[in-house]
Amino acid sequence: QVQLVESGGGLVLPGGSLRLSCAASGNIFSINAVGWFRQSPGKEREFVAGISSSGDATYYVASVRDRFTISRDNAKNTVYLQMRSLKSEDTAVYYCAADVASESGTAVPGTPYAFDSWGQGTQVTVSS
Repeated sequence: QVQLVESGGGLVLPGGSLRLSCAASGNIFSINAVGWFRQSPGKEREFVAGISSSGDATYYVASVRDRFTISRDNAKNTVYLQMRSLKSEDTAVYYCAADVASESGTAVPGTPYAFDSWGQGTQVTVSS
């Protein structure tokens, strides 16, 4: 069993930066990877970025590859999403999710992961 809690969302001007945090608790040793997703009103949930448990493999959707950075601090059981050069189209509820060993989940094409444990989400609004 894994619990995830997101934080760091808020209102930011276009071109600004935010850092989101995802704190994991429970059976953290069962986590293969952690990813970030986002969902805007009227749109489907979209994979944004992912990172392996070791931190040596990362994945990004093309629209954020040069602006967002995913990282992790295993000592704090926390994964971060550093977002730079934010645009209005980045506005969404952002969720973190874990690929948990021995569980089936939502597969993400282009990655080896299937995410099956989810946080509650944090709102990011980019507006002038």
